[in-house]
Amino acid sequence: MINCLVVDDEPIAREGMKEYISQVDYLYLVAECKSGAEAAGLLHKNKIDLVFLDIQMPNLTGIEFVKALAGPPLIIFTTAYPQYAIEGFELDVMDYLLKPISFARFLKSIEKVQSYLKTKDNNVNITNEFFFIKCNGKIEKIFTTDVIYIEAMANYVIIHTQQKKYITYITFSGICRRLPDHLFMRIHKSYMVAVSAIKTIDGDEVITSTVRLPFSKSYKEKVMNKIELKFIKR
Repeated sequence: MINCLVVDDEPIAREGMKEYISQVDYLYLVAECKSGAEAAGLLHKNKIDLVFLDIQMPNLTGIEFVKALAGPPLIIFTTAYPQYAIEGFELDVMDYLLKPISFARFLKSIEKVQSYLKTKDNNVNITNEFFFIKCNGKIEKIFTTDVIYIEAMANYVIIHTQQKKYITYITFSGICRRLPDHLFMRIHKSYMVAVSAIKTIDGDEVITSTVRLPFSKSYKEKVMNKIELKFIKR
């Protein structure tokens, strides 16, 4: 299932996109919103794989919105203005749909997204003890006990280990879903940390032996509940 968000200041455009999404069984509409500011809040609180994003919106354009995101989900621009196409594709968006959007063109775009996600998820093979990734044309074996944290970087992730860092072509949400949740915790929209690497939690930071990572409020309750289960009780 691909979790979607529709962002457009025009109600009619949002209704049309919602109707298209409802006709594809592997798409799930998490929410709709009318501005980039509203969308930013939803991205913090929800797991979003794909955003259908208008470009011309008041206060914050779609292009400005994408540039402001760290580790954004996949983006499909939906706009009536073809002159933004080059700038849009320079942001590594999945597609650029010109309004009015036909259902056939919508489906072509979604098939591209589905193919992309399958390819990226196949770049990681995971067990509890170790996993393999594709990195620089090679297959690398990484032991889970060596991982300190994982960082989102555009359409890639950086896996920081005790020895070195690896960059692999996979979605951040994809690797987060597949890593064992008793060994790793997502603490921020752009960071996942190995439980064994956590030294201290200090307010809005998670501290390891090598780095201080931001601890987002939207993930704090879930993480703290999991940690409390490991407390030694009196």
